[in-house]
Amino acid sequence: MPDTALPPMHPGELLREDVIPALDRSVTEIAELLGVSRQTLHAILAERAAVTPAMALRLGRLCGNGAELWLSLQTKYDLAVVSAAMAAELDSIPTLSAR
Repeated sequence: MPDTALPPMHPGELLREDVIPALDRSVTEIAELLGVSRQTLHAILAERAAVTPAMALRLGRLCGNGAELWLSLQTKYDLAVVSAAMAAELDSIPTLSAR
């Protein structure tokens, strides 16, 4: 059966492609509303920086959807990236079971 699931997205992609355009605000204005620098927000939008718990709280408040969504997106993305990078190493680790 083919794997048709999309790879996890970086939260910055969701912000850049969907959220900020839907809010019809500039990145500068969003950064000001979040209480962060434009550079901080741009790093997330460019997928060069992760959404931290503090940023997740800010985004959750601004968007009204809670911090959990933003942290979940970041965690799923991070796990996918690290899992791919560690695939060979992980393949060499056995899975044990209790007797």
